[in-house]
Amino acid sequence: MPIKESELILNSDGSIYHLNLKPENISNTIIFVGDQDRVSKVTSHFDSIEFETQKREFKTQTGHYKGKRITVISTGIGPDNIDIVLNELDALVNIDFKTRKIKDTLNSLNIIRIGTSGALQEEVNIDSFLISTHALDMNGMLHAYKTDTIRTPKLEEAFIQQTNWHKGKANPIIVKGSSTLQKLFEGDHIHKGLTATAGGFYGPQGRVLRLAIQDPELNSKMDTFNFNGVKITNLEMETSAIYGLSSLLGHQAISLNAIIANRVLGTFSKDSNTLIENLITYALNKITD
Repeated sequence: MPIKESELILNSDGSIYHLNLKPENISNTIIFVGDQDRVSKVTSHFDSIEFETQKREFKTQTGHYKGKRITVISTGIGPDNIDIVLNELDALVNIDFKTRKIKDTLNSLNIIRIGTSGALQEEVNIDSFLISTHALDMNGMLHAYKTDTIRTPKLEEAFIQQTNWHKGKANPIIVKGSSTLQKLFEGDHIHKGLTATAGGFYGPQGRVLRLAIQDPELNSKMDTFNFNGVKITNLEMETSAIYGLSSLLGHQAISLNAIIANRVLGTFSKDSNTLIENLITYALNKITD
């Protein structure tokens, strides 16, 4: 049965609603960045750019780097934006826009997030790189979908118990990243760990300005979380949504984090732009290796 127009929304030119993209505009290798200005920082390394568009915070450029076709998309901030971006990217490769039907043969995308993050462990030093082996969804977005096949129940239960997780909040969901992409990007100088994804920057990450927060001790509880050696290494706002939706839709995803702050030590990078630039070049060269 064709997907209704109210569910799969297309623009007058046939592009997908929010991203303003047509299937031919994207590669199977896609880099996510949060900031729209960071798209050009990635593509400035490209040999050529064949396509670009922007609608709202979603800026896209597709081009070639060392002979490989790569797409770079800015997602904006937060798991709700990832819900839009990943569902629309999947539609571009796995739904026939003419018939509005799911294709018989499904395509799998390789999705690489290049983003910034704050460390929750003293040993994860600022100005370093970190690969998210798993992602902890603390924001509840994934509960809109059937997630039984992608969850890690023992880790989730341990987190609930060790943090005395409030029953009024959505139960945490922990999802594994792509083992294939992890092997591609890992190195001796790169940290690895469980990344927590919050639904906001202030209260959800334990920051207090004028508003009291439900659990002032949550960050310290996450700092000390340990389940069979698995620790929560860092905190950001997109990875769990990327891992959860990618796993459900059959795509490969990895999150590469530039550690610009250490929340335990209260330190912040003095040259975050250079750190991010170094992560960009590292990722591009690993993709083409």
